[in-house]
Amino acid sequence: MFTNFDWLGAMRSSPVMVVILMCSVVTLGFALERALYFWRRRGRPDAFFRAATEKVRAGRIQDAVFECASTPHPVGPVAAEVLRSAHLSSAAIEERMHIALSEQRLQLERNLGVLGTMGNTAPLIGLLGTVWGIMRAFHDMASTGSAGPSVVAAGVAEALFTTAAALVVAVPSVMLYNQFVRRIAVMLTHAENLARSLRLELEETGTAAAASRRSA
Repeated sequence: MFTNFDWLGAMRSSPVMVVILMCSVVTLGFALERALYFWRRRGRPDAFFRAATEKVRAGRIQDAVFECASTPHPVGPVAAEVLRSAHLSSAAIEERMHIALSEQRLQLERNLGVLGTMGNTAPLIGLLGTVWGIMRAFHDMASTGSAGPSVVAAGVAEALFTTAAALVVAVPSVMLYNQFVRRIAVMLTHAENLARSLRLELEETGTAAAASRRSA
């Protein structure tokens, strides 16, 4: 379909195509950065939870905090904050856990706005390129004094090419953005559930220890 289309000529003659090309490079760069970041932070939350729970049951709270620091998953920092706040009231522990979750959300959502912006903006940039190309096509028609199919078809093809290129950038951007947002929600939900479970384990262990001291 585009065998006879002058790709380099379209790039040179349309500044909008240069903008779309820059958007594609930016999108690819931030998508790879976020994918690598999530891969590094995937961790093994279930294995971490079992190891931390065993240390809490044994009364080795500090070792459990070190275990939290060894996992890259968001549950590590959140659970560590819960364990460090074990001496505080339930309301204070809850507040600190929410603060830790918010900090993890900020780290996970960093640079995601770029992908969302590219997904929303790229089609508009392509539409601008289409309008620009059609204006050039009419200008060429006026300059040559001819409205022949060859003159019109070349200009319209160049105009629509920017829209197609913009959609090629926008569609993967939106798909990646939605995928990353979904992954963030799953990771934070998992982190909150495991942190709450560890907190309950800590309270049960403290209650059992207090009961044994009273009976002794």
